[in-house]
Amino acid sequence: MAKITSVSPLAPAAFPDLPVIEGVRFASVAAGVRYAGRTDVMLTLLDPGSTVAGVFTRSATRSANVLDCQSKIGGDSDAGAAIIVNSGNSNAFTGKAGDGSVAAICAAVAKATGLPEARVFTSSTGVIGERLPHDRIIAKVDDLVAALDAGKGAEAARAIMTTDTFPKGACTTVALPGGEVKIAGFAKGSGMIAPDMATMLVYIFTDAKVSRGDLQTMVSEINDRSFNCITVDSDTSTSDTLLMGATGASGVEVTLADSDFAQALEGVFLDLAHQVVKDGEGATKFVTVNVTGAKTDADARTHALAIANSPLVKTAIAGEDPNWGRIVMAVGKSGAAADRDRLTIRFGDVLVAENGWVAPSYKEEDGAALMKQPEIAVNVDIGLGAGKATVWTCDLTHGYISINADYRS
Repeated sequence: MAKITSVSPLAPAAFPDLPVIEGVRFASVAAGVRYAGRTDVMLTLLDPGSTVAGVFTRSATRSANVLDCQSKIGGDSDAGAAIIVNSGNSNAFTGKAGDGSVAAICAAVAKATGLPEARVFTSSTGVIGERLPHDRIIAKVDDLVAALDAGKGAEAARAIMTTDTFPKGACTTVALPGGEVKIAGFAKGSGMIAPDMATMLVYIFTDAKVSRGDLQTMVSEINDRSFNCITVDSDTSTSDTLLMGATGASGVEVTLADSDFAQALEGVFLDLAHQVVKDGEGATKFVTVNVTGAKTDADARTHALAIANSPLVKTAIAGEDPNWGRIVMAVGKSGAAADRDRLTIRFGDVLVAENGWVAPSYKEEDGAALMKQPEIAVNVDIGLGAGKATVWTCDLTHGYISINADYRS
């Protein structure tokens, strides 16, 4: 796996001080899944009465872990739940051996925790196509259970990193009519980011009391406005998994009608999603692509992703070149409806092009100055309707090549 020598320049100043979520405990160990002496397995245990919801990759080559989680996620149980995650090996494209690894790990965790195997969820992330040495993980399960602690969320976040240059966490507290509830979570992701249902690995927890059906609806809808709107390199992982647990420990009941809770939860989702982009392999710029004026929201999303995924757009941004012609190209190739002579393009607040030509007021030095900023907005109005969409991405630098050229070494 590529050697990461420096933290992304877009990284937050520090990992947040995650609040204790009553009813959730964490532990992590070094199991030697791929490297010796590196923390690479984490276990999360949710108390009885917790509900769990999730979204997963729709990749046709998704891993054994994802398939197993999908088969279990709809079940209701008062038994609690466990989530065990390893880094270093994705357990994807490993045939029946991958299924066997998942079954063996689930059985070991179930035995150690007293949970039914149907309430043990697994994730694996790392190299594709190599058999998972699950015996190394199973050998550490008792140690993980013994080390469980409500305050170890930060350690768990670090255990699931692969090419990430920093652990990603987010949290909030929201006051509701029934009382105060907490939300906290962490994620990993850096490359192979173009989510199709979820993104890499994300785990979010709340002490609110939420039915499984309502929790699943919230997770699915908010995911579509957050993780499903980010892209680093247009590649969808075989392992994409987002799991959320609601313990109910606060005693505060939350339903789909509680907009304050949904807004707070969306804030945590967006925070983590943006951190994934800011840790994009080799990234030096965080880019927001806003498309308005499309015929439909679907068309706007198509245009936005075409811009965000274009290597030519991304390399221009890396080189701090305000090359608006590449935006025109990306819109034109997207396949969604567009009219050359109705396009309006802005870099931030700088009007660059309108009415099918460069804006008379545009000065190249203004565009160049804006491109030097670490965070850049590309704003495109299609001029055909009311459709709109926002996508977040990063630039494409030589660092991306360096990281991925020796990823398996």
